[in-house]
Amino acid sequence: MKLAYLAPEIPALSATFVYNEILALTELGHEIIPFSVHKPIMPATDQHLDELRSKVIYLYAMSKKTVFFSHLKLLTKKPIHYIKALSKCVKDMFQVNILSRDARGLLYRFFYAAKLAQDLLDNDIQHLHVHFAHVPTDIAMYASMLSGISFSVTAHANDIFERGLLLDKKVERSGFFATISDFNRHYIQQTYQVDPGKLEIIRCGVDSRVFTRKSSIALSDPVRIGVVGRLVEKKGIDTLISALAILQTQFSDFKVEIAGSGPLEEQLKQQVNQLELTDKVTFLGALPHDQVVKFVTGLDLFVLPCKKDKQGDMDGIPVVLMEAMMVGTAVISAKISGIPELVVNEQTGMLIEPDNSEQLAVAMLGLIKDEALRTTLISNAEKKVQQEFAQDINARRLQTLFTETIGRF
Repeated sequence: MKLAYLAPEIPALSATFVYNEILALTELGHEIIPFSVHKPIMPATDQHLDELRSKVIYLYAMSKKTVFFSHLKLLTKKPIHYIKALSKCVKDMFQVNILSRDARGLLYRFFYAAKLAQDLLDNDIQHLHVHFAHVPTDIAMYASMLSGISFSVTAHANDIFERGLLLDKKVERSGFFATISDFNRHYIQQTYQVDPGKLEIIRCGVDSRVFTRKSSIALSDPVRIGVVGRLVEKKGIDTLISALAILQTQFSDFKVEIAGSGPLEEQLKQQVNQLELTDKVTFLGALPHDQVVKFVTGLDLFVLPCKKDKQGDMDGIPVVLMEAMMVGTAVISAKISGIPELVVNEQTGMLIEPDNSEQLAVAMLGLIKDEALRTTLISNAEKKVQQEFAQDINARRLQTLFTETIGRF
């Protein structure tokens, strides 16, 4: 198949699952043209992405003159498609309040959708797949109307929980609407009036060839605890730091490394200082993905105590949890969103209630002290990821859905 992919940023350091999915489908023999709304603010710099990076078309980097000519071309060559698409866009604008910022945003995205539509036609694309159900899907659904080419979506987290503008329309207009967890699917069905037959579960998978089991799971001296993630509220890094102060009163032979950057960095560093943990905690900054592999492999415990932020946003199922589980690092996370579908408490990892530093301290101490439990969890975790979250399994599932959608459209 000849496919196009669209995401907010490609290749982005914080969305490795997008470009890994593209690479997996390319290995299956499909030709893929990647489109990105923006140029990445923090791009993934891994060397193996050089070829992909050279092919990415950045929509918002296009000159307005170029985009305008795409409109003229479509209006001339596909007038019925164009008028119907513009009419749908205007109706959508009225639905969200024609005077609102949301309405202006839809019109802006319709403008760039014409360039995407023309590129899809020029390159004989059979199907367009989109990651994230907010801005990229706005662009994609209008590009689909303008071009007559089918599209589908994978939704993740804040694009459902916080930014679900016109989500019912997006499900209706898509060939299929996938999301990464049963939790998300249930949330969509409960929150929006949608056809449940349109909803699919496609996991964000990991490549077992890259994340291979380490040779030993014996604890380091001192014990290495770590986390990878953007330094934002929903990651729960503040909960981890509070738990470390509690853990230190019962077990002090540990070091903690926090890999990531974000708006809460200074606040978290202040928290470390206030709790007198500066000799225990190191902030590493954001790591390239190839270094993440080495980092999580070297840890004894990977701790990501996610929670809901003040705006209602929360993680879906963080891919980095799967990566840690694949290499044989014991994981601790929280009972929130779709995480329990991956981290099954006391079976494939340990789960705490969100924002509960006391529980987290107990869980960390338990895994440090109980080698038998740690060994069992690590073994079960690796099997869980291989059976349900492997990249090749989910790429083949997508391949089937693309074929079915093209056949119906």
